[in-house]
Amino acid sequence: MPIRDNNPEPTNPLGIDGIEFIEYATSEPLAFGAILEMMGFAQAARHRSREVVLYRQGSMNIIVNADPAAREAMGANVQATVLSGVAMRVRDANYAYRHATDLGAWPIPTRAGAMELNIPGVHGVGDSVIYFVDRYQDFSIYDVDFKPVPGGDRRDNAIPGLHFFGVVQAIRADRSREWIDFYQQLMGFQVLPEGKYFGVLPKGTLLESPCHKFYLQLIEPPADAVDLNWEEALIRVGIGAPDVPAATRALQKRGVVFVDRDPVQPSDKGALTQLFKGGVSFELVHSHIEA
Repeated sequence: MPIRDNNPEPTNPLGIDGIEFIEYATSEPLAFGAILEMMGFAQAARHRSREVVLYRQGSMNIIVNADPAAREAMGANVQATVLSGVAMRVRDANYAYRHATDLGAWPIPTRAGAMELNIPGVHGVGDSVIYFVDRYQDFSIYDVDFKPVPGGDRRDNAIPGLHFFGVVQAIRADRSREWIDFYQQLMGFQVLPEGKYFGVLPKGTLLESPCHKFYLQLIEPPADAVDLNWEEALIRVGIGAPDVPAATRALQKRGVVFVDRDPVQPSDKGALTQLFKGGVSFELVHSHIEA
């Protein structure tokens, strides 16, 4: 086993190297799985002991977690599907965990059972989790906990060039500074200059990961939304595409419906899907990042 260099770069203290997986907790795994397949994902593997399924498209991994314990951890209101976690690839998962908790992040209790891999993580926004993964090259986390699905390596369902671009996070009013500090101090994210946005929803504050491979978008409630029930949570995944119109057309042929009204309309910059059953949506974003 190669010896890891644990000396972090000054601008990337955790050695972040992109998003390893996105996790959804759901009470409707079959319905949500059908949505993912419509979006170009294919069922790749199933967990050895839990009701958890891995879906994959190109470099993107999505964990669909229907295990009762996962839904309980997200609260009693999880009746459909919620974005419950983000796993970041890091140089050393234990170092990343210690660094984050030493600076004040709240650790999550281990959820690993017998013969299962423990993935360290800390509390994110709302009830979500930020995981740290360092097994993603020759030996991955999926080699331990998952059994491949026959034919799960099929690529005919994928849309060419799609990749994770970022995650959108709802925050309460006047909480931007706190969340910016959280991501800057613990993980090395940097705020982009004011007015620089991607996609068709130019709102809030955009932060770039220290590896320059994905973004976080922090959105406060609108100033006039007095009666709006606005909870802090992860709300949407952004998917990068080298050619948004081509990707939009390909997905429309599969039945995906996109919002097509002012001020959000499909364009070269991006496109937003309508809400699927369960309240899930995806955002296509024109990406300069290689898949």
